[in-house]
This record gives sequence, C-alpha cells and structure tokens, in this order.
Amino acid sequence: MTIRVIIVDDQAMVRAGFAALLSAQADIDVVGEAPDGRQGVQVSRSTHPDVVLMDVRMPEMDGLTAAREILDPPPGVVHRPKVLMLTTFDIDDYVYEALRAGASGFLLKDAPPADLIAAVRVVASGEALLAPSVTRRLIADFVQQRPAPRKDPALRLKGLTPRETEVLELIARGLSNQEIAGHLVLAEQTVKTHIGRVLAKLDLRDRAQAVIFAYEARLVRPGDSG
Repeated sequence: MTIRVIIVDDQAMVRAGFAALLSAQADIDVVGEAPDGRQGVQVSRSTHPDVVLMDVRMPEMDGLTAAREILDPPPGVVHRPKVLMLTTFDIDDYVYEALRAGASGFLLKDAPPADLIAAVRVVASGEALLAPSVTRRLIADFVQQRPAPRKDPALRLKGLTPRETEVLELIARGLSNQEIAGHLVLAEQTVKTHIGRVLAKLDLRDRAQAVIFAYEARLVRPGDSG
C-alpha cells in the first residue's frame, strides 16, 4: 500500500528536497505541500494523507498549532493522519507539546535521508518514532521541569493490571515490541495485545503519549535506563 505524505515547511528548498527524496520511493507518494501551518491544515483536509511532515516554526501558524488542529479536528472531520514533527533543535518545547497533542514523533531536519524515509514508514505503520534516545531525553527533561498535571496520572495507573503496568514501563524505557517480548518471555502478539489495552484504558493515542504519561505518572524517572 502506498503511503500518502504531505510536507509542511516554510522553506521551499526543504519541501523540494524532501519531496524529491520521498517520491523516489516506490511505496511513498507526496500528495501535497504547504508553506505554513494554516495552509498545511487545509492541504491535509483536502488530500487525506497518511503522514504529515510538519515543521515546528513557521509563519502564519506554527507547527504545534497546526498539529493540534489536524489531530483534534472539529466535528464532521473524520480523517486524522499521523504527524511527524520536523525540527532544527533536538530539545524543543514545541516538540514536547506536539507529542502531548498526539504527534507520533519528531525528526531532526539534518537527519540522514535514510532516516527520513524510515521515519515516514514507521509512523505510517502506526508506531511512534521513539527509538532515538534524544526523544526520550526530550520528554524526560520537560516532564521534570514542568509542574504536575492537574489530574494526577498516578491515579490512572491503578486501572492497569501489574502486567500492563510492566509493559507501559518498558515502552517508556524505549523498548520495541520484540524487546519487550524477550524481556517478559511473552509472544510478540501478546505484547501488542497488552499495549492495546494500556492505550485504551489510559485513553492514549499511541506510544508517544504512553511514554509521556509514564514520565508524568513517575512510573519512570529522568535518568532511568532500560
């Protein structure tokens, strides 16, 4: 199945470069571009992409605001693509807020071309792009610096079984499904089932939000390692 992508960035050269790179892949089709967040939302609504590559800082409407509009659309708008944030800085307040809003991850603009291609495929498949340690560091840093949420996430943990809590902790430590399966001596399909239940019980959209939740609930703490 072909992955439909739109590119939202205020730099024409960046859009052209990314479009050329992605369009050269047999399984990726660039179906639209936009120079700012406002037009990005419009293009997303009209083209129904699978993945939106969204720059963080843009005129008219920044990437964070645009990501929120795409991921939490008004009544009547059914399509919700995956959003992959593009940033020049690895530690960025905007990126953290975008992850909280439901973005599936982020990628540095100077990442190797192969990383961009792989990131689009990973996000399109429904996984969050959380493999790079910098993403977990970003989440850990901002959770540590911020006041606790008004609703205590730790209370919501009580709705999970011990096994589900264990799986959530391992997700937050950056383990893949295969690694979690090996760690807990479970079938990978069983791990997927546990993750689905965790997301449903905690009302989380994907692994990115699960990692943030785990830090905010103090299930894992900055500096912990897998």
